[in-house]
Amino acid sequence: MTFTMDRPEADSAAADLLNADFYGFQHQLTDTEQRALASVRDFLDTEVRPFADDYWERAESPKHLWPRFAELGLFGNAFPETQQFENSNVYRGWVAMEISRADPSTATFIGVHSGLAMTSIAVGGSEAQKVEWLPKLAAGELVAAFGLTEPDHGSDTAKGLETTAERRPGPDGADEWVLNGSKRWIGNGAFADLVVIWARDVADDQVKGFLVRTPTPGFVGTKIERKQSLRAVENADITLDGVVVPESDRLQKINGFRDVAVVLRLTRADVAWQALGVAVGAYDAALAYTQSRMQFGNPIASFQLVQQKLANALSNITASIALCMRVSQMQDEGIQLDHHSAMAKAFVSARMRETVALCRELCGGNGVQLDHGVARYFADAEAVFTFEGTFDMNSLIVGRAITGIAAFV
Repeated sequence: MTFTMDRPEADSAAADLLNADFYGFQHQLTDTEQRALASVRDFLDTEVRPFADDYWERAESPKHLWPRFAELGLFGNAFPETQQFENSNVYRGWVAMEISRADPSTATFIGVHSGLAMTSIAVGGSEAQKVEWLPKLAAGELVAAFGLTEPDHGSDTAKGLETTAERRPGPDGADEWVLNGSKRWIGNGAFADLVVIWARDVADDQVKGFLVRTPTPGFVGTKIERKQSLRAVENADITLDGVVVPESDRLQKINGFRDVAVVLRLTRADVAWQALGVAVGAYDAALAYTQSRMQFGNPIASFQLVQQKLANALSNITASIALCMRVSQMQDEGIQLDHHSAMAKAFVSARMRETVALCRELCGGNGVQLDHGVARYFADAEAVFTFEGTFDMNSLIVGRAITGIAAFV
């Protein structure tokens, strides 16, 4: 028996996710969303993916593309104040996937700027702060970063955060805050105009958020060199030595790590989509390679074991799409909780890791060279597997939901 899928003929070819959307999940998007997604994909395939290896090798962000990202609505499309048309979390997930499919480094840049930083302002900022910052960030006039992780605190930032904030009267009579501490692995931190810094109030021991303008005296961001994953993301070590921030630049709705966790819950689902994009990008490259690589007088795609590896990779991708779709639908329904995002990030990033390994294996020795399309995804997968909560921590968040017992302090 043959099954057919009813869908509009117009734009159907452009709306198809090449090769990898085996069950046609994407057709659950509206016609408007499918057309917008096709435009994003065309731009990425033309302007980003062909040049991503060069920027990756040079460890540079493609800064000349930022205005185009803004024009396409890739900055801040989650917020009514800045989005170009009303869209769903499912649509935004597909956009994150497409960006990561083209280049995981670019997806990380946008995820930090538009996801973590802008979401912090949208969730924790006052109306005045939203008006001041969100339109400029959405237009790409300014670039933002998110400063939570510290040199000695990653998974335990809720209790271990050491950067301090001390409130005092300012010279003009208004209160101000003095920040001291350090941050590490801060994406965009080497060139950002604004960094959302999370610090512990010495008075009440609660974590608070601050909008730190990087020209402020005492703020230093130093690019981290010699990393071998997401090389086109210019991560930084940040030091804060007596950085003075006015009370008007404190995120007014944040008082405690529970409020920070709201931001992380919302963005962790995006990282699951990003992990999916890494897997799809590697799969696309490996499939093309196996169809063109000749051995024993035939394309290696004709060999049984090669087809088995491709089927396994596509099965991982298909299961991951289903999980990403559901967690984004739960966001749209307003019922998503921390453990839902955690399961999605843990599962999809693990399947991503398996998939990029299969894809590198399919390319043989050529799989470790940038020119053949898979090596960059293979390397980048390690960072995506780790950030926004390690696999272990996200698994334990799910375990806590299952058992009611926290296995970590």
